[in-house]
Amino acid sequence: MSQLTEQPIKPIEPKAPTKQFRIRKVLIPIILGLAVTFYFIYKEFDAAAYNAIDWSFRAFFWLFMCLVMMAIRDIGYMIRIRILTDKKLSWRRSFDVIMLWEFASALSPSVVGGSGIAMFILNREKIPLGKSTAIVLVTALLDEVFYIIMVPVCILLAGWNNLFPIELEQSLFGIAMGIKGLFYTGYIFIFLLTFIISISVFVNPGAFRKVLIRIFSLPILRRWRKKIAEVGDEVVITSRELKGKNLNFWAKCFASTFLSWTARFMVINCLILAFVASADHFIIYARQMVMWVIMLISPTPGSSGVAEMVFEGFLKEFTMPNLTGFQAFLWRLFSYYPYLIIGVVLFPRWLRRVLKKA
Repeated sequence: MSQLTEQPIKPIEPKAPTKQFRIRKVLIPIILGLAVTFYFIYKEFDAAAYNAIDWSFRAFFWLFMCLVMMAIRDIGYMIRIRILTDKKLSWRRSFDVIMLWEFASALSPSVVGGSGIAMFILNREKIPLGKSTAIVLVTALLDEVFYIIMVPVCILLAGWNNLFPIELEQSLFGIAMGIKGLFYTGYIFIFLLTFIISISVFVNPGAFRKVLIRIFSLPILRRWRKKIAEVGDEVVITSRELKGKNLNFWAKCFASTFLSWTARFMVINCLILAFVASADHFIIYARQMVMWVIMLISPTPGSSGVAEMVFEGFLKEFTMPNLTGFQAFLWRLFSYYPYLIIGVVLFPRWLRRVLKKA
């Protein structure tokens, strides 16, 4: 057996994220997102459409509900992090952790995410490294399980043929696979990855680690062997941390996950209700499942630019004529930019607090 497999399994010390949180990295996603948004606004600009907006009580009520949905989303995440840390985090510290985690995700390409930084944040909040590793991995698993379950539910409620706008399939992804193929591939990949990691964590993590290392000991894959060994270590550590957790624990974790993601998707439904009296909200909600797969593989920080494009492609038929770009901007204004602002303000204060305690 290689020396790599004989080394003791220890959590990897996460690096401080100071460089990742520089102002320059905050400006990049803002510029990208606003550039795409204003392109769509310019392309479809019609003064009469803006004059036709009915700024009534109903409009302001549903815009306020967008804020409420975002608050519920974050409260759900705070409840989950308190459950996973056995309530070692206070509500205030849970708020700091979630806001900084979202800040890190907003500054990272969606395909990468902010998991590494999340481990650093949790560890500096006096959560042991092993438990921090487990928390980050479990939150990812819970998010994927929600998606795996809800996709079939949405298909049943909205209908398969209503998920894919034809024009987006032809113009945005002019490749042989198309948008449907991309969705199939993404869903199957998420399902298989979640299944494999779940079995590995809850059944035989040691065997999973050994298989990974042996596969990546092949000459063509050897360059990634050390990183893969760290992934195997994280699975073993997570398994140890989760031993003895009962069904009630997992039910609470999934309930808070369901609350957060449902509120997250309902932001768009509320936004559309602010400007359009009626729409098929099952279809709007279901299409967000497809949008999420596209945003998940986005190479841009926080899906900036890509998110605005998929909003325009998937939901244009539900928005007021010539106001899709404006509503896409409002969506990101509620669901993305606040985390950048809160993060910029919160991170220096949080860092001073945790360093002072250290």
